[in-house]
Amino acid sequence: MQKFFSATIFLLFALCSRSQQLSQITFSGASTLSSLSFSIDQGILIRISEDGKVLEWGSELASERSSNYYAPKLQPYMGRIIYYGTEADTINRGKIRSIGTCVIKYYDAFELEEKRGKVKSIGMVNLDYYTKFENLNFKGKLRLVGSTMLDYYSPFENDAYKGKLKIVGNTPISYYSTFQDKGKIKSIGTVSYDWNPSQFRNQTVGTANTNLYRQNINGITYILR
Repeated sequence: MQKFFSATIFLLFALCSRSQQLSQITFSGASTLSSLSFSIDQGILIRISEDGKVLEWGSELASERSSNYYAPKLQPYMGRIIYYGTEADTINRGKIRSIGTCVIKYYDAFELEEKRGKVKSIGMVNLDYYTKFENLNFKGKLRLVGSTMLDYYSPFENDAYKGKLKIVGNTPISYYSTFQDKGKIKSIGTVSYDWNPSQFRNQTVGTANTNLYRQNINGITYILR
């Protein structure tokens, strides 16, 4: 009987861990990191900024014209939502505490300045940020999402991409430095992007042209807007 309960607890823990994960990374202007989205139960997404602020939560609304196009803004979640009250320190009072069964925690006022008030965990996924002791140029930006490391281009790099997101785990991101496409994403992993003034097409190595702005690369959906 004890083995049965142990196996059940392990299975529930595994399912919970899998249901809460980094699922999307969105760029605005096909250049600037605008949000990271975490999937939780019931198809709900929680979007945060690269400096650890909750931006929005809800579900994606698919277009009737295209099965792979979704409205940029999430549809509101109508389930149970709880906010931190007076039991929290002053820096976190009033912030979102839980969405459905997913609990969100924040770094408190006693943490290093670069972490105070930022999202510390979403469900089972822990988040960490660069401090001035690790990298003064990136302080306050996301460093770890679970076991996934994020890195950024040095401010001493080309003006077209200095400070921009460089690596997500094992996925490198490159940008154009030429005048016409300066700063726009050139490639994410093995997916390369060619641009013209009104639209872009992408080509995945070894496959035909596919969707215009949304690609699943190494388990994360990258969205360019």
